[in-house]
Amino acid sequence: MAGHCAPTFDQLARSLGFSCDTAGGLIEVRNPLALENWTLPVLELTVILGSVLALAWAIVRLRRHGDPTNLVLWFGATAYLFIIEPPLYFPAAFGISGHVDTMFAHNVFTVDFLWGRLPLYIVAIYPFMATLAYEIVRMLGVFRTYGAIAGAACVGFVHHAFYEIFDQIGPQLRWWEWSTSNPLNQPMFDSVPLPSVVVFAALWPMSLAFCVYWFVGRRVDGGERFTGLQLVWRTVVIGLLASLGTFILPLPATVLGAGSTTVRGIIYALELIVLTLAAIALMYRQWTQRRQPGSAGPGYDNRFVRTYSVVYLLVMAVLWATALPDFLDATGGVTRNGDPIGNLWYTLACFAIGILCVAAVFTLPAAAASEKEDSPATA
Repeated sequence: MAGHCAPTFDQLARSLGFSCDTAGGLIEVRNPLALENWTLPVLELTVILGSVLALAWAIVRLRRHGDPTNLVLWFGATAYLFIIEPPLYFPAAFGISGHVDTMFAHNVFTVDFLWGRLPLYIVAIYPFMATLAYEIVRMLGVFRTYGAIAGAACVGFVHHAFYEIFDQIGPQLRWWEWSTSNPLNQPMFDSVPLPSVVVFAALWPMSLAFCVYWFVGRRVDGGERFTGLQLVWRTVVIGLLASLGTFILPLPATVLGAGSTTVRGIIYALELIVLTLAAIALMYRQWTQRRQPGSAGPGYDNRFVRTYSVVYLLVMAVLWATALPDFLDATGGVTRNGDPIGNLWYTLACFAIGILCVAAVFTLPAAAASEKEDSPATA
C-alpha cells in the first residue's frame, strides 16, 4: 500500500516515530513492551478485554433470554467502523482524495491492521464504548419509558462523557496525532477537533443506538423473536443507517457553517449543548422515578457494564494522573516533548458525568435474579 501513503499521513506517522515503510502489512504484531510508552499496552488491554467481555455477555444474553439486542449492537458498531474508517485511512484508494485528506494517524500498537492505520484496540473500542453507553441508558429504562429518539439521545450523551475522557488525553500520550491543517478538523478544541468531540463522541453513538432499538430492541421488548438470517440483515442495515445518521445529524453545522469555521464551531457546540440538556433532564427524571416506592418492575440489569464501567474510569483516572505533571508543565498548549494537551476542565466534567451515570445504575432497585445471571462470569 505504499502507493496509498498520502504525504499528510507520512508526516503524521514520522512525528509519531514510524513511517509508511515501517508500518507493517495487512496484520502486524509487535512487542507490547517496545511501544512508544507504557500507556499504549495498558489502553489496549483495557479496551480489548472490555470488548471481548461485552461480546461474551451479549452471547450469554441471547442464549439465556433470547435477546439479541446486545449482539446486534456489538456487531452493528463493528460494521459501522468498517464502513467509516477505511476511506479515512486510504482516501486515494476510495477515489475521494480530492475531497478528503488524511485527518489523523494512529500510533503503532501491539496489533495493527491495514499497514499501520488500524490498531486492534480501535476495532474493539467501537462496540465496547457503545455497549457501556447503551446499557447504562437501558438499565435506567429510558428506552422503554420515552422511546427510541430519547433513549438514543441519552446514549449519545453517556458515550460522549466516556469517550472524551479518552479523547482528550490521546494526543498528549501519543496514541494518535491529528492533522491540524485539515479543514475538516476545524475548529480545534485544544488538542481535539471539535467535530470529533461532537460527531464521533456523541452523534454517531446516538445514530447507532436509535437504529439498534428501532430495528431490534423495541421488538424484543414486545416479545418478538428473530431468526439468524433476520439478525444478520438487520445488523448490516444498522451499520449502514448509523453511518448515514452520522452524515445527517451534523448537517446544521456542515451546511450553515460551510463558509465559516467560527459559525461551524458555534453550531457544533449548540448541538452538543441541546443534546446534553435533554439527556440530563431525561436521565435524572427516569432515575428518580425508578427509585420511588412502587415503581414499575425491578428493571433490567447488566452486571458486566456496571462493573467494567468502574474499571474503565479507574484506568483512565490513573492514566490522567500520570500524565498530569507534563500537562501542568506545558507551555502554550504543548508539553516539553512537543505533544499537544487536551482540556482538563472538560475532562473533569466528563469524569463527573461518567461517575454519576455509573452511580445511578448502582443505586437502582435490585433487578430480578434472571437478569443478574447474565454476567459472562456466571455463564
